[in-house]
Amino acid sequence: MTAKFSSISQTTVQDLPRLFEVWESSVRMTHSFLSEADIRSLVPLAHAEIATFRPIYCLRDTNGLPFAMLGVESFKIEMLFVHADYRGNGAGRLLVEFAIHELHADCVDVNEQNPPAIAFYQHMGFYQVGRSSLDPSGNPFPILHLALRPE
Repeated sequence: MTAKFSSISQTTVQDLPRLFEVWESSVRMTHSFLSEADIRSLVPLAHAEIATFRPIYCLRDTNGLPFAMLGVESFKIEMLFVHADYRGNGAGRLLVEFAIHELHADCVDVNEQNPPAIAFYQHMGFYQVGRSSLDPSGNPFPILHLALRPE
């Protein structure tokens, strides 16, 4: 691992309660298209996914608590969440650079109704290669499929 990624660590089972908080804080901040009922229905699914996904990488605050997390599987960024209190500090950028350069991630899916996330990934070098009208659970939240632009 290169020096600039030295602050990234893997999460442990003890981190799970905080990872759930990071997920919910991030979703509430960035997914304004979701209703309260939508978020409540996603909570058990998100908890199950976070509890079983391995490895999850994170950035930690001065108290050692995760404030941003990343999951990559089969070269795809499957999760990237930054706690609302830490947005705009470069955590997302650092984790995506780690995903690309260390984990060789080259694709990601993003909600079409989340323009800031789309702009972020485009800024990081991704471009749209497809679109699904429903999310993976069959909900009417279109998903954009993005791939890393070849260098």
